[in-house]
Amino acid sequence: MLILGIESSCDETGAAIVADGRIIHSNVVASQASIHEQYGGVVPEVASRHQLSAILPVLETALAEAGATWSDLDGIAVTYGPGLAGSLLVGLTSAKALALARNLPLIGINHLEAHIYANWLRTNDTSASPSTAIAAADGDHQPGDPVFPLLALVISGAHTELVFIPHHGRYELLGQTRDDAAGEAFDKVARILGLGYPGGPAIERAALQRDASIPHAYTMPRAWLPGTYDFSFSGLKTAVLHMAQGAQVGATADGANRYMREGAAAASQGGISVPNLAAAFQESVVDVLATKTLRAAQELGVRQVVLAGGVAANQPLRARLAADLAPLGIALRYPPIAFCTDNAAMIAAAAYFHLRLGERSGFDLDVRPGLQLPFAAVGS
Repeated sequence: MLILGIESSCDETGAAIVADGRIIHSNVVASQASIHEQYGGVVPEVASRHQLSAILPVLETALAEAGATWSDLDGIAVTYGPGLAGSLLVGLTSAKALALARNLPLIGINHLEAHIYANWLRTNDTSASPSTAIAAADGDHQPGDPVFPLLALVISGAHTELVFIPHHGRYELLGQTRDDAAGEAFDKVARILGLGYPGGPAIERAALQRDASIPHAYTMPRAWLPGTYDFSFSGLKTAVLHMAQGAQVGATADGANRYMREGAAAASQGGISVPNLAAAFQESVVDVLATKTLRAAQELGVRQVVLAGGVAANQPLRARLAADLAPLGIALRYPPIAFCTDNAAMIAAAAYFHLRLGERSGFDLDVRPGLQLPFAAVGS
């Protein structure tokens, strides 16, 4: 089953062709990172305008790289939420037009669910060809697939959620952020420290330059929120801001940008060690994410833990979780770094598991910027 996926939920414009929800035939992404870097974050109108000009070339390139024609496709999948309304409209409108013109099934995909299904993706250089893999399949499971029941840690710029998944299509929310998402905290702290955008890779690079001779140069708070699997990173972000300023000053809503500028100025003037502060911040985020994930994995008796979302690319987080889970016999799984950030291959992967069940979307499908995973009650 060959599916064309389209992704345009934020600033990236992506198209990919994936076979059987797993084998990537092409994956094309038109990035706007350099455009939004000057603003320190994504500007919605700028993003959607660039996507309008990028969508057709990206689609044509995806087909060409896969060596596929429109008649080879079995369906068209597209993100319809969550995300920026204008950006989502670019992808959804394009997908509807193509599905109608080519008489192909349309499958609307939840962006968060797609990040989880990035863990099913494989490249064409895998040892098993698509036909061999399908021959070895047992129902929905193929060799090399994640194993249920599993625990997903969804960590991106807008979401931080711990989700129990007993089987395809069922999601039980265990905990989520009460304020900033982990990726949002990385972006804001990187801005405070003058490290640029996107914040995750910038913080990770800076932390590698820390002075190891003073391992505890900065002590960062950890919001444990006892008795819950919830997260909170707002206080941690504010602690970094205070240290960068060199004074205990609270960042009010109307003054946050000014305080961030002052923090970056203080850092640039040598008032703090940016690498050591970046490392302390990162260590705090990783500690809380890993500790809560480990506890949930033990209590639920899962067979695997999967990472999903842009922050899943963080190497210290991967290393910490792998070390913590290994003694328990619980495997850690995460997508290749290229598939942690927004991409269309994960959209096509998720769509396969819906389409094989006969599910498809109507042409009245609309964008849903605030869409959540279809959570079921825990234990029901």
